[in-house]
Amino acid sequence: MMNDLLSLSTNAFIAGIEAAARRFDTATYPQQNLPADDWTLLTRAGVLLPTLPKEYGGRDDHVEMCRAVETVSEWNLPVGMYVTVITAVALRPIVLWAREEAKQEVLPLYAGGDPAICGFASTEPGCGSAMSGMRTTFEEVEGGYRIRGRKHWQAFSISAHWWLVSAKNDEDGRSYGYFIVKRSEGFRTVQPYEPLGLKAIDYGLNEIDAVVPRHRRIPAEGRNLRPMVEMLMASRAMMAAMGCGFLRRISREAHAYADHRKIGPGPLSDIRFVRYRLAAIDASYTVCAALNHYLQNDLDMKESMIGAFPAVQAIKTVATERMLSSAHHYQQLAGGEGYRCGSPTNISGQAFLDARVYTVFDGTNDLLSQQLAEHCLSRTAGRPLSRFLAGWPLTSAAVAAHRLDLGFLDRDLRQEHRVLAGRVIGYAFAIGQVMRWAAETGADPRRARAAIEFLKADIARGAGEFRLLSTGALGIDDGAAPPADAPASHSIPVAPGAWPGLPRHP
Repeated sequence: MMNDLLSLSTNAFIAGIEAAARRFDTATYPQQNLPADDWTLLTRAGVLLPTLPKEYGGRDDHVEMCRAVETVSEWNLPVGMYVTVITAVALRPIVLWAREEAKQEVLPLYAGGDPAICGFASTEPGCGSAMSGMRTTFEEVEGGYRIRGRKHWQAFSISAHWWLVSAKNDEDGRSYGYFIVKRSEGFRTVQPYEPLGLKAIDYGLNEIDAVVPRHRRIPAEGRNLRPMVEMLMASRAMMAAMGCGFLRRISREAHAYADHRKIGPGPLSDIRFVRYRLAAIDASYTVCAALNHYLQNDLDMKESMIGAFPAVQAIKTVATERMLSSAHHYQQLAGGEGYRCGSPTNISGQAFLDARVYTVFDGTNDLLSQQLAEHCLSRTAGRPLSRFLAGWPLTSAAVAAHRLDLGFLDRDLRQEHRVLAGRVIGYAFAIGQVMRWAAETGADPRRARAAIEFLKADIARGAGEFRLLSTGALGIDDGAAPPADAPASHSIPVAPGAWPGLPRHP
């Protein structure tokens, strides 16, 4: 049966995945950890095949990886993330960089339609985004490597059969290694976690004490975390595909709810501010569709993505903001029923819970925005940041076409300013992608214009926040005293650019 899937056209292949995905409709599917039998429905539809090389029984197709995630996310966002973690986060590095002996051992297990699961273990207790502080170590022993430590917030903590594990050298404490570990070799979950949303995925606190053979060390080690940054870029970029599918559904459902909900003599959609909320949802869908277009046409999951670092940072932050804001608009439209999970009239309560975490994991959006701003600042060569952005390929088209005034960025940017600046850069990038998407797909110009106006409003809001910071009234300057009635708090020392206690990946 799996061989039959290899001969299908892309559209026929994706149609088969959609047929399976419909069974997971958020409106009716239980909010629970995904049972193995249900996961089998998707694996036998071929959802893992685009990730795998053809010599291991796969379809080996970047666009199909993206379209499969988009398709599943439209029907069930958590299951879309389920697919993303296994394909873009865990299997992709094995496909790209593992030794041939390791590939032969692992990859065929994911091509046969069995409910195999692979996870990526990096985040640790007390070491969220500051991964240089990891305490999981490895040492060379007879026959291979011994890995010892604790990891948490791993997707599939309880259910994964194989793991990609990051660890630090036990001897020098400065170099890193990445290993393929079989659960039975010494990976165990000691405490399940209960997430607020994404109930399809099991999380927990895990302990590792495993010895793995030499061939299962991925040759991506070094004295920095650059390989891990690259490994996480694929899932960040895939937020565009998840957002596109999810917001197609949210737009459709929000309009249907507003058109059928009676308020007095007419429908809810007759109210002008309701129309504004619907327009905001539609604009967010357009933005994610444009980012997904960029993902499919300009990026490649089958190659190293490190060169796409700034674009990926922008994609992740903008797409996930759009997902969350649209879920909030939808919930507001549904009123009290929007606060009811399992409501027969709408899915907004669960949509909001599922979308909420997207701005946090895979690196909190605040951190990624700061990194994007710092990436640009390091390349200005003494020019004002606004002039750099006017000539930078990722933002120049938007700046020129819409005469974006980004002069408020031309100042000494402290940490708080860099977070806001990164957001603005992301919005300018998104404007350019909406323009390109409209031109290349022949989309309705009115749809593109509305999305761009919302993004321009986001930039204006960023300028307003810069002005707010300049007043000095917020008390965030060094040495500023808290209000007299503020509760006591415990600060956590953080290295520049590090944000502790936050999951790096789902």
